[in-house]
Amino acid sequence: MSTKILPEQETTPRTSHGDGDHERFAHYADKHKITESMVTGTPIRALCGKVWVPSRDPKKYPVCPECKEIYEGLPTGGGDQGDNKQ
Repeated sequence: MSTKILPEQETTPRTSHGDGDHERFAHYADKHKITESMVTGTPIRALCGKVWVPSRDPKKYPVCPECKEIYEGLPTGGGDQGDNKQ
């Protein structure tokens, strides 16, 4: 039995779903992380998985259907996470 060495592969993190639709929506994420990201420029992850740095007015865009579906499926409670969109 011998060990095979696979050729080296370049891996790039997927920061979008590639179809461009995520750029047309406002996304849900933790409001504290959104504020921090806007100040520091650190990318955050939306409920749908999109990774981005918030920089635009979310009121100008429709809510991401994937984020909305996930948010509506979350249990209601006293927490304030995920209740803001960008």
